[in-house]
This record gives sequence, C-alpha cells and structure tokens, in this order.
Amino acid sequence: MTKSIVQLNNVHKAFGPFKALNDINLDIQKGEILTLLGPSGCGKTTLMRIIAGFEEPTSGTLKINGQNATSLPPEKRSVNMVFQRYALFPHLDVFDNVAFGLRLRKLPKDEVNKQVTAMLHLVQLETYSGRWIHELSGGQCQRVALARALVNQPDVLLLDEPLAALDLKIRHHMLRELKRIHEETGTTFVYVTHDQDEAMILSDRVVLMNKGEIAQLGSPQDLYAAPESLFCAKFFGETNILEGRVDKITSGVADISTPLFSAKGAARNAREGETVSISIRPEAMKLTGSDAPLLAGPNRLKGHVEDIVFIGNRVVYQVRHGDNLLSCQETRPVTGIQHTPGSHVHLNWPDEAVVVLTQ
Repeated sequence: MTKSIVQLNNVHKAFGPFKALNDINLDIQKGEILTLLGPSGCGKTTLMRIIAGFEEPTSGTLKINGQNATSLPPEKRSVNMVFQRYALFPHLDVFDNVAFGLRLRKLPKDEVNKQVTAMLHLVQLETYSGRWIHELSGGQCQRVALARALVNQPDVLLLDEPLAALDLKIRHHMLRELKRIHEETGTTFVYVTHDQDEAMILSDRVVLMNKGEIAQLGSPQDLYAAPESLFCAKFFGETNILEGRVDKITSGVADISTPLFSAKGAARNAREGETVSISIRPEAMKLTGSDAPLLAGPNRLKGHVEDIVFIGNRVVYQVRHGDNLLSCQETRPVTGIQHTPGSHVHLNWPDEAVVVLTQ
C-alpha cells in the first residue's frame, strides 16, 4: 500500500467573506506527481501555499509525514518550492545559487561542493556552474531553480506554474526533463497549473479544482475518459456537449433523445425521464463523405463542414447540424485534408464514446 506523505483533512480557508477553499480532503502519496489543475481563482495556489506554510488554514489540519504541520513555519517543513519567476539571486552565479541553502545549514565546504556538483549533473548544467543568471535562457534558469530546491532533499517539492513563462517548445522539453528528474530522485512533486496539456503529460494523478472545492480526483486518463460533471468534461480536454432526455435505461445503457438525433451510452447515475448532458470527444467522432451510407441506429447524424482547423498532424472539422456546431478531430491523412468547407458529411460514434452527465 502506498504511503501518504501529505494529508489535508477538512481544510477550509477564508479571506474575510471570501471562501478560497471549502472542505478539502486530500492524501498525497509518497513519490507521485500530483497536479492541482483548474481555472484562475479556483483555490489551487492557496492550497499549495498552505502545504508550503505560507498560509494557515482557517480550519482543518495538515499532516506531513504523519506529523501535524498545520501551524508549522515553512522553514520547519521538509518542503521546498519552485516559483514561476525562478526567484534566483542575480548577484550569485549558478553554483552559488544552488549552494545557498546548504551554506545556510553550515554544511562543510567539501560536502557542499559534492552535493551541488551532483545536482548540477542531474539537471544537466555541469558546464554552467560559473555562469551568471542573466547569461542563462529561461529554461536554464528554471533548471537552476529546480536544482536549488532539490539539493536540500525535501520530501515534497512544490512547483507553482514553473513553466508558464517559457515558450511552447521549451515548455514541452522541460516537462520531459521534470519527469526524468522525478524518476531519478523519487521526490514527491505537487505541481500547480491551469494548462490541461501539462497536467496530462506530467501527472500520476490530477486534482481538478473549481470554486475552492475538488471537482474530481483521478488519473489523467480517468478525468479525460470519465468526467463526473459538466465542468470536468468541459475543462479537461476538448469535447462536444449536447443536451438530451433519457427515454429509457436497459441493462445500464441509456437511450437518449435530442431535438435532432438519438444517442446511446452508459447510464451512469442517470434516471429515466431526466434531462442530461452528453459529452462526446472530437476524436471519437468518425467523419465520412455524404456519398457513404449513413449507419442505422443511434449515434449518427448528417451535417456540413463549416470550418476546418489544421494543426500539423491533426485536422479539426467544425460540422454544423441544425443549431449544433460539433468538432470532429482526425489524424491528417498522407493524402491531405479530405473534406472542404460546405461539404455534406456523416458523423457517427460508438456507444462507449457517450458520457452521460447529470450535473
């Protein structure tokens, strides 16, 4: 059984009349990468600051390694933090930035040299030890910040949107580097972001937050394939949302009618006669030309291509069907884009692609 390294029990946080966090219960497992994800103002940074010790909960308890740390000051916690803007010392070179915390602890010079050298090797900056911070790129600065945080061997490393200031290509490279560093150190990472792609690429588990509460907790695959609410379906990845009514449920499968077509999918918590939303991911929709036969049964419709978005190896078709504009995503064929704006097309999708949402 995996050991919990951080436990938050019934944590509330209020700033005057504003409730930033409401009844947070969360166990963070030793050695995992856990991402706090959500829109601006959802409470994810407040939650991280409580773990770090920069904020104290209004009520509830925080344990680190089984010990009550609710009121413990930051310097007494086995936790370190990497910020979005690096917070490096411009008057120190790379080596001295990384060595700063070790020297505060008055470690012997030989031990400081040994640990800093090992950490610079880990982040692949051995040849940059004498460089000044202004001589580094954004990605290199973030590696120095990581090395400075990890050299103190914290049990938990908190990363507050550390890649937000980097461009897309460097950001993806740094995500791979973070995974490598995590694998080599085994340190528990708690990562804050509003970027779904970062959460999906990096995380073992994702805490999706909304309005100060945990909306859903699970693996990236769980949140993507089985969202538990309309908010989760819309926020985590692209999806098509349609409204319908449950006509009947047979052996756990719901027959759903919409004004323009019928659908069939796992009933989950739905009841007969209930108005529901259904979520269908764009890549689950198969698009064919209007000359192909329209399959019989539910989960099918006719439409026309209104717009095309070309994204390298992917093509996203916007298909108009009555008042609905649906996204259909497919891998770009070697022969090029198959349909053009105005083309009449058919869409169909399997039962398992339909996620029934009752909230």
